[in-house]
Amino acid sequence: MSSDAVNVLGTPLQSCCRDPMTGYFRDGYCHTDATDAGLHVVCALVTDDFLAFSARRGNDLQTPRPEFGFPGLQAGDRWCLCAARWSEACHAGCAPPVILEATHESALQVASLKDLKAHAVGPVSL
Repeated sequence: MSSDAVNVLGTPLQSCCRDPMTGYFRDGYCHTDATDAGLHVVCALVTDDFLAFSARRGNDLQTPRPEFGFPGLQAGDRWCLCAARWSEACHAGCAPPVILEATHESALQVASLKDLKAHAVGPVSL
């Protein structure tokens, strides 16, 4: 993946999380490319409300799926979420906090910078 990836603030993309290892490419970054149909680019600090919301929408993020390298998430984990799901949660009032420095600029194709900033938390150390 290119090292010149940019976040929604226009600065170099920072790592989202390495424990659990996140990202479409499972490299700790919310990078994307044309094969990422879900646009997994929003670095979020998942909450119980969001996990329940996602499960109601048919995407259980809590159950481990080792065959896909997915450990299962719990509240407090950082994870690269699908931009459309985050936006949907935002409009439903249950969007998890976002780490802007680790959210890829392509999230702006789906979510507004205003909404992302309204849910922003400071950079979280890895």
